[in-house]
Amino acid sequence: MRIARFSSGGSDPRYAVVEGAPGEEELLVVSGDPLFTPLNPTGERVPLVDARLLAPVIPRSKVLGIGRNYAAHAAELGNEVPAEPLVFTVPNTSVAGPGDPLVIPAWAGEELHYEGELAVVIRRLCKDVPLARVPEVVYGYTVANDVTARSLQESDRQWWRAKGADGFTPLGPWIETELDPADVRIETRRITGAGADEEVEVVQDGRTSLMVHDVAAIVAHVSQAMTLLPGDVILTGTPAGVGPVRAGQRVEVEVEGIGVLSTPFLAPGQD
Repeated sequence: MRIARFSSGGSDPRYAVVEGAPGEEELLVVSGDPLFTPLNPTGERVPLVDARLLAPVIPRSKVLGIGRNYAAHAAELGNEVPAEPLVFTVPNTSVAGPGDPLVIPAWAGEELHYEGELAVVIRRLCKDVPLARVPEVVYGYTVANDVTARSLQESDRQWWRAKGADGFTPLGPWIETELDPADVRIETRRITGAGADEEVEVVQDGRTSLMVHDVAAIVAHVSQAMTLLPGDVILTGTPAGVGPVRAGQRVEVEVEGIGVLSTPFLAPGQD
């Protein structure tokens, strides 16, 4: 089941079940927040083309990221593969929605990188989750772009700015509640130009089966130290192929079984 958060006609954010084939989707509106209340359709339907999709979840508590969780990605940056999941935190203010433009900060320099990832959305309050019970605490999965100011990762030591700046965690287009995350494809495309002049470059093409630590291991590990709350998001790491993105380009991250998350990158002062 696909769960979207959206607005239409100037409305406040609402939630809906996404129905229909690609290009023909409709939003079956539900009352309340599905993370906290049972799905209760209102009967209203909104064509997807008439809606603006928002980040499918705004974590009330935290976003956690996992670094160097694909051996080839660790190697391409000259890093060792960690024995345990390498966990970092970013604030919920870094979350952005599908299609939201990201204005590249002047302090980010020339090395602002895309990182396409599978993201886990937590269902309920939990602590010390055993591996076998991880599926019970997962609400579903969405697509993430863990945008990173690469040059600042080293100079800042802590990654608060390199990964946690406003808009650096695009999520979307919706949450898929029935995905098996064991072996799905993650493809990232860097797009330059538009229309007849559009150039599409596939820059990442990996599978979640190549994760060093799988979803269950990640959730179990972080829950040993931190209580997880409904709506918390865990980014599971990026495959090899990371690289810079420039103003005027667009990055699409596609996760098999979920959909495509698109983010345009703008220079300061651009609308």
